[in-house]
Parts: sequence; structure tokens; C-alpha cells
Amino acid sequence: MSGDIYQAQVIRNFFDCITGTDRNLTRIYMCVMSLAKLRMEPPEKMSALVDQLRKSKIQKELSVDILDYMCDAANQLELSTVQTAFGVKDIREVAQDFTGISMDSL
Repeated sequence: MSGDIYQAQVIRNFFDCITGTDRNLTRIYMCVMSLAKLRMEPPEKMSALVDQLRKSKIQKELSVDILDYMCDAANQLELSTVQTAFGVKDIREVAQDFTGISMDSL
């Protein structure tokens, strides 16, 4: 389970990096390779990912294969794990806050 949380945090960092203002390819590379190592990908897969990252650097555009790999990895994780990594609270936890609000308190 803890490995899944680490994976979800790496995926979060990846998406923060590609959607942020500083789209540093080195950070993207680190996220992709860290995730591949956490998932214990075979050397052939790691080599293919590195090749796609090199092509991305040359073309100055992130490869769709890299995005596809990261999305597939996120999709394979349990939802609760991803929610924990992204800081999303379960709706049941938040619902208790709303049931305690009355019209008198407004």
C-alpha cells in the first residue's frame, strides 16, 4: 500500500510539473523514471520510456506515449490512494462538516 502512495505522489508531481509554469524536462524525466522504478518495469520498458523522453526533448513537445504511460499508471492505482496523494478528502468526511451547519449559525 505504501508503494502505491509513493507512486501516486510521483504521478501528482509529474502532472504538477507539466501543467505548471516551469515545465522542466529534467523534472519530468525524474518523475517518469522514478515511477518506472517503483513499478519495477522491465529494462525494455525503461529503455522505451527514455527513448520517448529523448524524442520529447528534440521535438520540444512531450510524447503522447509518456502521457499515456503516466495515465495508465494512475488508472491502475486504487482511488483512495490517489485521493490521499492529491490531498482529496473522502466526501463522507466532509459531509459531517455540512450536517453541523444550521440556518441559525449563518
